[in-house]
Amino acid sequence: MTEPSFVTETRAAYDTVAADYAELLRDLLADSTFDRAMLGAFAELVRGGVVAELGCGPGRITGHLASLGLDVFGVDLSPQMVAVARRAHPELRFEEGSMLALDLPDASVHGIVAWYSIIHTPPEQLPTVFAEFARVLVPGGRVLLAFQVGDDHRHHIEHAYGHDISADAYRLSPDNVSKRLAEAGLSETARLVREPEGQWENTPQAYLLARA
Repeated sequence: MTEPSFVTETRAAYDTVAADYAELLRDLLADSTFDRAMLGAFAELVRGGVVAELGCGPGRITGHLASLGLDVFGVDLSPQMVAVARRAHPELRFEEGSMLALDLPDASVHGIVAWYSIIHTPPEQLPTVFAEFARVLVPGGRVLLAFQVGDDHRHHIEHAYGHDISADAYRLSPDNVSKRLAEAGLSETARLVREPEGQWENTPQAYLLARA
């Protein structure tokens, strides 16, 4: 099957920015009370089970989840991001992979975190992604999503983290995301929408928890 162009472009963009992205965002979590709170709540809900961070980038969230006591591994589309993650967290497992077709057995994980990693998937492709989430989760497994809030329209990125790139991103409607999750058998259990904070944000941010 031919790879969708948005997957190819997203991989190339993150391969280009991997090292600078990791350096610039390395300490971001320390300054975000809400990020830590939502990750902490998720950790309490899935404690004792295996967790996959999908779209893990340089592994900063994977590492934080591990520090909370979770059995967690990371998957990312970008080989360069995976290489950075492995160097930063040699004690953890990181693999290359696509959320459209996860190389994971059915009902093999108790939790999934997709931390700003669904934002490069066109909204009409999200049902495929969420169906994969539902497939690999155990019954009762949990999902935590984070994403920028908007109206599902495409935003083209030509420069990021000091590099010229070409990639699309989507600011998503929490209601629409929740509806697509439900269609895949994943029911929303909690939601938080907050105003933008700091230099990296200019739109509201959403966190959404769901259960298989």
